[in-house]
Amino acid sequence: MTARAKNIQDKDTLQANTQLFHAKQGVITEQMQKVAQDENLSPELVRQEVARGRLIIPANINHTNLKPIGIGLVARTKINANIGSSSLASDINEEIEKTKISIKYGADTIMDLSTGGDLDSIRQAVIANSSAPIGTVPMYQILYDVKNDILKLDIATMLKVIEKQAKQGVSYFTIHCGFLLEHLPLLSKRKMGIVSRGGSLMAAWMLHYHKQNPFYEYFDEILKICQRYDVSLSLGDSLRPGCLADASDKAQFGELEILGELTRRAREACVQVMVEGPGHIPLNQIERNMELQKRYCDEAPFYVLGPLVTDIAAGYDHIASAIGASMAAWHGASMLCYVTPKEHLGLPNANDVREGIIAYKIAAHSADIARGRVNARLRDDAMSDARYGFDWNRQFELALDSERAREYHDESLPQEVFKDAEFCSMCGPKFCSYKISQELLKDRE
Repeated sequence: MTARAKNIQDKDTLQANTQLFHAKQGVITEQMQKVAQDENLSPELVRQEVARGRLIIPANINHTNLKPIGIGLVARTKINANIGSSSLASDINEEIEKTKISIKYGADTIMDLSTGGDLDSIRQAVIANSSAPIGTVPMYQILYDVKNDILKLDIATMLKVIEKQAKQGVSYFTIHCGFLLEHLPLLSKRKMGIVSRGGSLMAAWMLHYHKQNPFYEYFDEILKICQRYDVSLSLGDSLRPGCLADASDKAQFGELEILGELTRRAREACVQVMVEGPGHIPLNQIERNMELQKRYCDEAPFYVLGPLVTDIAAGYDHIASAIGASMAAWHGASMLCYVTPKEHLGLPNANDVREGIIAYKIAAHSADIARGRVNARLRDDAMSDARYGFDWNRQFELALDSERAREYHDESLPQEVFKDAEFCSMCGPKFCSYKISQELLKDRE
């Protein structure tokens, strides 16, 4: 247990354990210092942005091997990798492998979305094997604990599960607290209704009891738990559009306004908060979605799934969504939730996780270049030099997926004689434009 973890005795102390509380008090924490160093920012700027709520540092006091990262407008665009078991496939070793793959290929955070198997053991193993912050959707375990009968959901179980996961070291929770009873009539005109698992479960509960969303009603109790362990909140988008036809409708934006209200309440309680976003959105609507989130939620970090810009890319949704993700990040999204090739089709395996991460690393990096992030293009310029100089090993080192780049090169040029060749198998020695350019420039000297 860390030094911060020991200091959780009374309400004032509880608040003093959060990064947001320290930032408001003018204190630069060790975590802020690390983020500043990684982002090439001044520690004071990091503190100011955390204090304003535009930057969060998800860092549960009980996640002892955590490497803190910053999520917000002044930081590099971050990506999240979703992993987790299902009721049809549960293997703790596979989830550990997915965790390690996620770290290896550059996921900034990991969400354990397990719904089957020993959920506590899986989560503990994921946290133990991750240096990245871990997020969860507590609703999945709440449902598990009430024997998959959402109508048996009660407040005591809800808060007990949230605190249990906080104690384990979860650094951020997706809580579906902005979907209210009065939003239900707005769904009648939708083509696909509710596509969020957590959102659909809350809808079933609210319709049956005709009562308000308990996550909204007991939001202050959730905040107290978050204060104790410095858990950040990721306010879930229960009404995100699941197809282009439902994008940017009254239900989606009605929920977003409530998430803005809850953002302000969380900040007042010194709990760090980010807001989740769509979904399936046509390319031409992405900028407006980003601008409305900034306005409604006071520039809280926006954490978006995709968005997917077409509905017909089954098997390639990591590409369809990476297109939308790069556009969203360019216009202000702070973290991108990856989509794998298996989206809409099945539970991703370790290789699918790798494919999704690389697609989203490309999207995030592209947006960082477009937004002029500090030193964002250095790696690209170094790659250009390596390509022009036929330095193959350097090219492999600089690639986002070094192993894949080497594999493709060696597959097309298998003979040892080609390892240092000043051409590739596409152009060959006679048609290499780099070589021709070099010869032309040499002749002009």
